[in-house]
Amino acid sequence: MHDHPSETSPRSRDADLVSELLLGMRLVGIDYRRIELAEPFSYSFGAQDDLRAKFIFVARGRTALIASGGEVHVMGAGDAALLPHGGLHRLASSPDNPAPCADLTALPSSPICPSVKEIRTCEATPPEERVVLFSACMDFDLGSMHPLVAMMPEVMRVGTLTDRYPEILPMLEAMAREARDGRAGYAGILARLADVVAACIVRAWVECGCGDATGWIAALRDPRLGRVLLALHREPGRNWSVAELAREMGVSRSVFAERFLDVTGVTPVRYLTEMRMRLAADWIAREGVPIDTAAHRLGYGSQAAFSRAFKRITGHPPSRIAAGMTAQI
Repeated sequence: MHDHPSETSPRSRDADLVSELLLGMRLVGIDYRRIELAEPFSYSFGAQDDLRAKFIFVARGRTALIASGGEVHVMGAGDAALLPHGGLHRLASSPDNPAPCADLTALPSSPICPSVKEIRTCEATPPEERVVLFSACMDFDLGSMHPLVAMMPEVMRVGTLTDRYPEILPMLEAMAREARDGRAGYAGILARLADVVAACIVRAWVECGCGDATGWIAALRDPRLGRVLLALHREPGRNWSVAELAREMGVSRSVFAERFLDVTGVTPVRYLTEMRMRLAADWIAREGVPIDTAAHRLGYGSQAAFSRAFKRITGHPPSRIAAGMTAQI
């Protein structure tokens, strides 16, 4: 019998850290649309002040996705893209088409099920000649990893991932089939598949190094700093001190503080406080957790101290979320 090594392999350690950090990810579809268009077409997609994530899938035909920054992405059948920052974009049969004539999502639609609608602009066009799309508006938050969202590209294409992650292909094929065939229950199946594919795009981006987001790559790759991040995420309510975190990393306080700031861009105390406030906002808004319970879970001795910290980080008191208002942290 062979003894198993006590040291965790670097690959396993990286996977553990990514898994731990992604536990806070929220990527949930709010509304979905199955769309049939006849060429030529050109529509705006999204809105300048709508920062919710968008997802677009091409089930049949081709479309050009022109991002708000002007970058053109030509998408064919079976291709999908996540737009994590939302904003205003354009969908056209060709990138050379004129400016948008209408907002795609404002076109007349009919409900298929409570969260899925259908848009058809081409009743006179034979079905096999129609471009078929499936879109989603998504509530997207990476929880304690939220600083990474700002580093994400404007458009994240699934086509760049299929070689490395072949397991995505069957999901894309199933989406195309469901969107084209319209079998019983297809709307709900499409919505769930869209959620999963979008989450796979985010996970793949993180696993591949966060688009060369240098600080976070270093955090994910540094085994000693990785231990610290895992400890913080596993016990956010613990009364951590810089000295304890330095011991976790196995270095002096000064070396730890300097290394942490260099890698993450914030001090350990700021990182922990921001993480706590994101967790609290999620608990209060989505789970209905009372403010005093959230404060206790996160190690605050009083609701007043927690509320002051919450307002300092988010700009508003937790009672605003508890009253049903949306928090954008």
